[in-house]
Amino acid sequence: MASPLLTDLYGLTMAASYLRRDMVGEATFSLFVRRLPPTRGFLVAAGLETCLDHLEQVHFTGDDLDYLATIGFDAAALDAFAALHFTGEVRAVPEGRMVFANEPLLEVTAPIAEAQLVESFLLNQVTMQTTVATKAARCVMAAGNNIDLIEFGFRRAQGIDAGMAVARLAVMVGFVGTSNVEASRRFGLAPMGTMAHSYIEAFPSELEAFRSFARDRTGQSTFLVDTYDTMGGVGHAIEVIRSLGLDRAAIRIDSGDLAAMARRARKALDDAGLPEVRIVVSGGLDEFALEALVSEGAPVDVAGVGTRMATSADAPSVDSAYKLVAYDGGGVVKLSEDKETLPGAKQVYRRPGLSDTLCLRGEEPPTPDSEALLVVVMEGGRRTGEREPLDVARARFEGDRAALADEQVDLERPVQAEPMISPALAALARQARRDARVRGGGDEGG
Repeated sequence: MASPLLTDLYGLTMAASYLRRDMVGEATFSLFVRRLPPTRGFLVAAGLETCLDHLEQVHFTGDDLDYLATIGFDAAALDAFAALHFTGEVRAVPEGRMVFANEPLLEVTAPIAEAQLVESFLLNQVTMQTTVATKAARCVMAAGNNIDLIEFGFRRAQGIDAGMAVARLAVMVGFVGTSNVEASRRFGLAPMGTMAHSYIEAFPSELEAFRSFARDRTGQSTFLVDTYDTMGGVGHAIEVIRSLGLDRAAIRIDSGDLAAMARRARKALDDAGLPEVRIVVSGGLDEFALEALVSEGAPVDVAGVGTRMATSADAPSVDSAYKLVAYDGGGVVKLSEDKETLPGAKQVYRRPGLSDTLCLRGEEPPTPDSEALLVVVMEGGRRTGEREPLDVARARFEGDRAALADEQVDLERPVQAEPMISPALAALARQARRDARVRGGGDEGG
């Protein structure tokens, strides 16, 4: 749904005012994160695909205009809105790249009314998806090469759209699949799942439930063993696996001391001659719990990670902003305390080791080995290329992940890198601040 009413009221009010005054100058708005949560040493850029979809399709329908007439927009505003659609340019950090505080994740350059109107939608999607992608990445890093991760978050994600995005983002940063079937279909992911306690409770016995499930789902049998007594459930799973000669099977533990129960289960499976049966754990897991499982050497093969990842429970949002940085050929700034902005359309140049410099757009790279992070992804209101396969974003993530310093990966007290500021950007900022102080004390009429 690409409704232009997916905005805060002030977006419409300001857009109407610009259009009434024929203010059609080109504006650049920059979307960035002012500061990272204390436990984050990086962010994973995400949400761009959803934003581009919206920008390509956003327009006012007759129903939209009829509604706006009921809340105070006059005929002149409605006529202007009827002709409005997004015609601008977007430069963005591609999904999967790692970014740091005060670096633009995307910049929109368009007639000011168009660029203003899409503020709330872009902030909503980039903020939510970047927050979740970062949380999921931390889980992957904590699990390392020891534990495969499955996304289990749909049932507790904050809304259907969020649940769909969570599945895609988790796989983008290294999860092996998702329990969300519609997300699997839409994004080409691997659907994965087990059984619920209710299934077992519906049968006369746990053993009969396991046997029935295995016969119905040949080759995909994962037995949830902790409904009544975990080790008793492991014994029933062993009995069914051996009696039916299952080639592929697993058990899942969803409660209690997961590391201790996994050790006991592993011993029972090995003693029964079933070393190939995998152990899956779930239940309130996040990067901290995964790190503990790995550090304890728990014999866990797979983990289902849901609520705490899907909601980024320890840091559910980031301090994102969408600010005007240039209008009608000149750089502009905001001077508010603790919220001051840098003027001008920008570029971020990255040197090996994730060392970044924030520059003005059009500046030469500071070093020959610098890479430009912001790339043109939309011109004239249309994408510049085809939608990317998810594995392309995943490859970007893996490349940046390998370049992170150990202190940036620390889960509790990471070192937070910030970009250097180029001399040209610093000079423009000084001039823009002087101009802003004059503007702030001048005539506000007209």
